[in-house]
Amino acid sequence: MKQTLLKTSILVAFVTLVACQTADHNGGYYYPDYNNNPLGGDQFTDYGENGFVDTAEQPNSTFSVDADGASYAVMRAYLNKRGTLPPPAAVRVEEMINYFTYDYSDPEAGHSVGLSHELTRSPWTPDHLLLRIGLKGKEVAPEDMPANNYVFMVDVSGSMSSTDKLDLLKEGLLALAESLTERDRVSLVTYSGEVEVLLNGVAGNDYDTISKAISKLRAGGVTNGGDALRIAYGIARACYIEGGNNRVIIGTDGDFNVGMTSNEEVVEFVEKQLEHNIYLSVMGFGLGNLNDSMMEQMAAHGNGNYDYIDSKAQMVKVYIHERNRLLAVAKDTKVQVSFNPEVVGKWRLVGYENRVMNDEEFEDTKKDAGEIGAGQTITALYELIPAVRGENRTEQTESGDVATCRVNYKEASSGANLSLDHAVGGEVVALSEASSEIKWAASLAAMAMLARDSEYKGEATVDMVMELADEGVVGPSVQKVDPNNYRIQHLGLLELWKDSMNHIWIP
Repeated sequence: MKQTLLKTSILVAFVTLVACQTADHNGGYYYPDYNNNPLGGDQFTDYGENGFVDTAEQPNSTFSVDADGASYAVMRAYLNKRGTLPPPAAVRVEEMINYFTYDYSDPEAGHSVGLSHELTRSPWTPDHLLLRIGLKGKEVAPEDMPANNYVFMVDVSGSMSSTDKLDLLKEGLLALAESLTERDRVSLVTYSGEVEVLLNGVAGNDYDTISKAISKLRAGGVTNGGDALRIAYGIARACYIEGGNNRVIIGTDGDFNVGMTSNEEVVEFVEKQLEHNIYLSVMGFGLGNLNDSMMEQMAAHGNGNYDYIDSKAQMVKVYIHERNRLLAVAKDTKVQVSFNPEVVGKWRLVGYENRVMNDEEFEDTKKDAGEIGAGQTITALYELIPAVRGENRTEQTESGDVATCRVNYKEASSGANLSLDHAVGGEVVALSEASSEIKWAASLAAMAMLARDSEYKGEATVDMVMELADEGVVGPSVQKVDPNNYRIQHLGLLELWKDSMNHIWIP
């Protein structure tokens, strides 16, 4: 099956990706020392890893959803452009998993979010369980999509002057412009030493005007992102479309060295803009000067998404193939899983380290949290240590349900506070019988743990990652949720990764 899939024409376009997770002479893994051998000036925040929690002491796990996929694309760029893994801090497990779409249950009537689960054996620690929580935003038909009010805020400072930055951004914006209609409005704000407004509320079908403005973009100077941010939000308010998708979209390598220069200043400003119901998307470009830390936080606090763009194909994925997710159907979405201490001895949330919340924040309707777009899926994995171990626990847990999962969110259009409750039953599906969806998610989680050299990686290997991924592309539902074959393309990355295992990276 794998060999057939790898021969598809779509995959061929992506086989230039070069992976390098290297093996030492004892068959283990070699990790570059990024502290002593820094690879440029990229900035990442290391949030550490969630550890195991004793259920008797703390039965509740509460977190804000995160639908970003930037970390996956950053890893792909490092493998492709530098032939090595990114720094461990760049690897956020939830973003590796949520780069892809999953076959999850649609919302029930009256809700904008669907909720489901699956329970199987942990591939990397077989005497543990793996719980998959799946959320899905309600679908919106193309004819029902609202008009877009896009304000593109483009960094044209000197740090953007390379083919993988401003040139790629321009190419992607031109492709996006072709998909807009007369109902849409487009503005273009550029910033370097000065801030310029090149387009202000132009009709989306005026491609000539839009394309001419984009084509003229040139890089040079310092980065006055602070003033540009204020102007961009001001234009978004002036061109506001009632009931529309009003959004500021930033394209940058994240370097703000004039105006608001600290992460805290930028985050504080972005949070203040939420009262205007304008969302924020951030596109990161290039390596060597990438301020991933700032961009990830800007999107998280601006009711938006952060995507790293390493190719025109990635730009098409984010803003054309998956553009529906830019329409939020659920706001301030929080998840709380309450584990049964009679069944679960300890639990660990895999990823979401920077989205963990206090239990009391779950009921706080004023507490900001993540958004879910139309048709978008969110996945969270938990590794569970059973309260009682033994062979009789392979197919069924004892003492009733494993957990109760609750989701609190605001309906995007009305602002109404809604809640979902879902019982996580005790049936444990054997890994061989588990769905393609949990195998695919587990493969990506294992890949991320290996990339971080996680203390929780257990028996995970690259071969395990590849085997789970192979099984994650099998089944009739996969083509339905992945019509553009992003999973198949990922298999090509894994093949090249394995082929590079014998080439030791030399600092």
